[in-house]
Amino acid sequence: MIRVSKVSKRFKVVSAVQKADLHVQKGDIMGLLGPDGAGKTTLLRMICGLITPDEGEILLMGKPLEQLDKYRDELGYMPQRFSLYGDLTVMENIFFFGSMYRLDRSVIKQRADEILDITNLIPFKNRLADQLSGGMKQKLSLTCALITRPSLLILDEPTYGVDPESRKEFWKILYDLNRSGMTLLITTPYMDEAELCTKVAFISEGKIRLVSSPADLKKSFSYPVMQINLKTRRPINLHDLPGILDVSYMGSKVHVIVRDREQGHTEIQNYLLRNRIADATIQEVLPTMEDIFVGLAEGGAERWNMP
Repeated sequence: MIRVSKVSKRFKVVSAVQKADLHVQKGDIMGLLGPDGAGKTTLLRMICGLITPDEGEILLMGKPLEQLDKYRDELGYMPQRFSLYGDLTVMENIFFFGSMYRLDRSVIKQRADEILDITNLIPFKNRLADQLSGGMKQKLSLTCALITRPSLLILDEPTYGVDPESRKEFWKILYDLNRSGMTLLITTPYMDEAELCTKVAFISEGKIRLVSSPADLKKSFSYPVMQINLKTRRPINLHDLPGILDVSYMGSKVHVIVRDREQGHTEIQNYLLRNRIADATIQEVLPTMEDIFVGLAEGGAERWNMP
């Protein structure tokens, strides 16, 4: 569905994307992950034809971007920020967006009713967009992106700043769309959402470092991960202990990546004893996507012996 080959984009002295290669197959839910400023949005905007690459080639559904106007209704795009009209109602926004694709009003209404039913927005059809909650605004943006019934949907951090319950509802909708045959490319800052993707691509400093499934990434992680369960949120500092490669703080839990299982466990246990931190337990756990993301962002795949 999407093939990006050696694509680069520069803004004055900044290389936003550097010789990126990415292949999204039909039926994928591809998550594009990376720290702020890594080049995620720039790459998505190039794929959508909103920015022209300086070099390289992008094919959508086997066709070059130069022909995008001929099959634009096959592509749905939901930008990072809510970009519809706050002083128009839900239906007025949908009619406006559908008219840009030269859809008949009757077709827009029929499709809107179908999509609004899926997104649970039918009771709010006549409400001004500015009066919607953050989660409902995102659902309205999604409705507009789906009005042409695209086979490929591209979403740029669609749930950023949305409450957890609305995020769950939104992802249920995405899963239903994927099961119906739609291919998805999505950026997200939430690692629990990355777990829901069939594949993830990690980008940093404009370069795509690796592409894999979440399950394979976890299997290929070479070092043990120890989890400390604390009864209180007392701050602890484990970074300087021998054999500690990385530490992530998650409220009352701390994930510690260690070079050696036994040595790491002993070093952590001795630290807790020295600092009189009682009622803490240590257990080995599987790495989370958060562990992997932090590790890749800080040291790259080579540091963690990942393919």
